[in-house]
Amino acid sequence: MRFRLTPRETSFYDMFAASADNIVTGSKLLMELLGADSAARAEIAERMRAAEHAGDDATHAIFHQLNSSFITPFDREDIYALAGSLDDIMDFMEEAVDLVVLYNVEELPKGVEQQIEVLARAAELTAEAMPNLRTMENLTEYWIEVNRLENQADQIHRKLLAHLFNGKYDAIEVLKLKQIVDVLEEAADAFEHVANTVETIAVKES
Repeated sequence: MRFRLTPRETSFYDMFAASADNIVTGSKLLMELLGADSAARAEIAERMRAAEHAGDDATHAIFHQLNSSFITPFDREDIYALAGSLDDIMDFMEEAVDLVVLYNVEELPKGVEQQIEVLARAAELTAEAMPNLRTMENLTEYWIEVNRLENQADQIHRKLLAHLFNGKYDAIEVLKLKQIVDVLEEAADAFEHVANTVETIAVKES
């Protein structure tokens, strides 16, 4: 790690950790959605909306801190990218839950639970990794595993699309369900963007 002659603003680390912890909350709400009836789903959507608002607040706090800090722990563009990608994850998860409720989906297609399980695992890994930004240690396994999970998510997504287009569903239902599984896939992509940004930061700091 490079030797620095100037102090660094350390509150960013805590804010990134808090943002990642909030994503874990969102992933748990996604898991709840799987076994919930329509009435319970509406309540889950409300809690997910609150979590998404908390995520927005966390992101705005990071940007405010960045704009008011002369010294930052790593490059400003990387702080923007990391905060933005973390925020994207929550946005996609909240959108997926909202669509399930708005479309009044009675039954999610088989395979969605696998998508959500991948997201839950990626959320846990991301939350575990954020505190390690302080030392830039023990991060390699994190970004390798998240990239592996994203590849797994791609495979699950393709299988889900094949299932949706096998003739079992009518055209309107296909459009509804495809939008939901596509948004969950975007969440998986956003986790990979976070991991790639962390890798970029670690390389620069090495």
